[in-house]
Amino acid sequence: MSTTAVPDVAVAAVDEGFWTRPRKVGLVLLALGVLATGLFGALATGQPARFTLSETEGGAALEVHGTLGAILFGVVAAAAGGALLAGVPKRWFTVLLGVGLVGFVLSFLCWQVSAAPEGRNFMPMVNIVRGTFVLALPLIFGALAGVLCERSGVVNVAIEGQLLMGAFSGALFGSLTGSVWVGLVAAAIGGALISLLLAVFAIRYLVDQVVMGVVLNLLAVGVTGFLYERLMQTNADKYNSAPRFGNWEIPLLKDIPLLGPALFRGNIFLYLGLLLVLVIHFALFRTRWGLRTRSVGEHPTAADTLGVKVLRLRYRNVLLAGLVAGIGGASYTLALYSFTKNMIGGKGFIALAALIFGRWSPTGALLAALFFGFADQLATYLGAIGSSIPSQFLAMLPYLATILAVAGLVGRVRAPAADGKPYVKG
Repeated sequence: MSTTAVPDVAVAAVDEGFWTRPRKVGLVLLALGVLATGLFGALATGQPARFTLSETEGGAALEVHGTLGAILFGVVAAAAGGALLAGVPKRWFTVLLGVGLVGFVLSFLCWQVSAAPEGRNFMPMVNIVRGTFVLALPLIFGALAGVLCERSGVVNVAIEGQLLMGAFSGALFGSLTGSVWVGLVAAAIGGALISLLLAVFAIRYLVDQVVMGVVLNLLAVGVTGFLYERLMQTNADKYNSAPRFGNWEIPLLKDIPLLGPALFRGNIFLYLGLLLVLVIHFALFRTRWGLRTRSVGEHPTAADTLGVKVLRLRYRNVLLAGLVAGIGGASYTLALYSFTKNMIGGKGFIALAALIFGRWSPTGALLAALFFGFADQLATYLGAIGSSIPSQFLAMLPYLATILAVAGLVGRVRAPAADGKPYVKG
């Protein structure tokens, strides 16, 4: 007994030492704040950085002196980091972390916007918010698909393939029928087909779920790429010219400053994505189905003894996840672009990161997806104003944000206990 107790005490002592996670994060924020104050403040110009509340340069705007703003917001980030380093109560951790990150980003933007060429030294906030939601949409649907699977105990690495198959099916059948609604249904079925393969091999044949997910991603890339070259590339008018969903404006709400034009003049995918977040969150934590799903993901043996059909519930939830991800893929081809080979471009893996960053919660996944969507939109904006930052680095920005968020900001998270563990009824 004494030989095993000593290591436990030692581990506890290390966990409760000076360098707790809040202090480590505080040190990083302090360094970022000092960097922003010194570097961004020196590179910013005396020109005002304008943040307009419209889609253009005109209208109401918040103007900040470039150099002063970069220094001031850098100091805010450093102060937030210093407070965490000093050891404030844990309940302030999230607030100070948010303040520090926002301060660093605003300091960076003051530099970039003030240094932009004349006529482009403004940031249209309506476009930024709208672009953030548009770019986050496939991540939202993909992360929700991950929540449905992993809360049931099945690891869903195949989100990339589900999104891709949904995008392809929506484009193909939408083009053949000339109907966006047929395309939407076909996209959902396309995503569900990938999920069906995942469910059969992972649940019925007990294949390693991570390996199976990778294989399904490669399968989706191969199948859609082959059919694209044989059908869509040779006859795009017939096979790759799907109609698009238009924007739906909601009266009164569309006139709310900033958020109105960005959120309430969107297409069906925006409204459906936000609605699904609310519905799945409510169902997961407030209904019998949600209780059974969470019990199957945590302790399937106990759930089975209480009469829950573990395997049947896992099959249903994995298929439902495929339907959701397939619709997310259609947000590309039925709203924005024509289908191209491997057009998802790793968004499925970012959605998986959003799932982890959001701690396997629908609302958390939404916020994480918006964070990554903002990083993507910011890269696009900086390229448009002729930023001095190399374009290759701007293209990396969303993926760097993903790595930093998952590695540095999530901290200790615990997946559902039975996640990735096959269940064999005894």
